[in-house]
Amino acid sequence: MARKDVLGKLGEEQAARFLQCAGYTILTRNWRCKEGEIDLVVQHGAAVVFVEVKTRSSLRFGHPFEAITVRKLARMRRLAAAWCVQAERWPRQIRLDVVAVIAPAGQEPIIEHLEGVF
Repeated sequence: MARKDVLGKLGEEQAARFLQCAGYTILTRNWRCKEGEIDLVVQHGAAVVFVEVKTRSSLRFGHPFEAITVRKLARMRRLAAAWCVQAERWPRQIRLDVVAVIAPAGQEPIIEHLEGVF
């Protein structure tokens, strides 16, 4: 497995733990369809939350949140709709969140959660 893939998996695991500690329930990890992948689908109260996790080992190439573009948000919306159809769930609230994980080698990761990016 490539180094970036290992870092990405570490970040997703850290994000899942962080969200669980904050009271979220993990519904699905790494859900895939022909259009792409959703890193985490979680329940928070009445909302089903679709979470994109961005992990970096440093800020050398910018903050992980900077990787979330308008195009990426549009794709996340399409994937969220596809998940609802496949899961046959029609939540009253849907939210798109992003979790940034900055994981320098040998140090505790820094986790930031941005709720409701759309």
